Amino acid sequence: MKYIVETRNLSKEYGKKQVVKDLDLKVPSGCVYGFMGPNGAGKSTTMKMLLGLIKSSGGQVVIDGKEMNGKNRIAILKETGSLIESPSYYGHLSGRENLEIVRTLKEVPKKEVNQVLELVRMERQQDKKVREYSLGMKQRLGLAEALLGHPKLLLLDEPTNGLDPAGIQEMRELICELPKRMGITVLISSHLLSEMDQIADYVGIIDHGQLIFQDKLEALHEHSQSGILLRTMNQSAAFQVLKRQGINCTVQGEGILMPHITDDKMAELTAALSAQGAGVYRIEEQQKSLEDIFLSLTGRRGSL
Repeated sequence: MKYIVETRNLSKEYGKKQVVKDLDLKVPSGCVYGFMGPNGAGKSTTMKMLLGLIKSSGGQVVIDGKEMNGKNRIAILKETGSLIESPSYYGHLSGRENLEIVRTLKEVPKKEVNQVLELVRMERQQDKKVREYSLGMKQRLGLAEALLGHPKLLLLDEPTNGLDPAGIQEMRELICELPKRMGITVLISSHLLSEMDQIADYVGIIDHGQLIFQDKLEALHEHSQSGILLRTMNQSAAFQVLKRQGINCTVQGEGILMPHITDDKMAELTAALSAQGAGVYRIEEQQKSLEDIFLSLTGRRGSL
């Protein structure tokens, strides 16, 4: 598998405080990678080290196969877009005028302004003064600026912070389109696990500066399986049947919680319960929320 971003033992210290500890990120090309963790976990610090905005205390940053250093940083950043913290803009100028300034600085063709305006769905608002934009529109403008130059990699630091539900939905749709329409790999940080569940292909979870999980989103969901809850006509009789079947189960309120079993085994068990006068009238699959998964991985909820 090709990785567009790799970090090797990446670390950052401020005085005696270690903010990022031996971080080994692996971001596959062509995906949306959700970089998750509570506020203060080290997400923004890591993103800034990837861009060379702050100097690491140790370790390496490799972007598209090239180790970032003082000599090649500018060349690497020409193929990298970013939206870190809040977007920068000139409020007295229009959206198009702001994009023209960035286009000139990046030395990209004029036609790209129209392309990114269409991509972020800002054609109708392009001539409006940016100071009159909503927060969601300003975020879209910042995203458009980051997309100028057709970057291979896009780094977004908490891009939905402060947006209303409609703005979050719009930003989510835009981000999901980028790998498909433009082949851009998106590395997005967030403390909202539910948000990442809807857009990310791969996830990395950081806590206290350390990477505690990194894999496909499906692998994270495997942690969510907690069992099956049975509601029966006779709880006591059902409990005894399950025990005789060798199933480890516990009483939970008016139901019985048992581990996941195959569909065939479940059908056999349902027939056995019915034969013993403990007919089943509800079978519920119990799953942890993403917040509960994070709690089980880290031992705390943080800001989630």
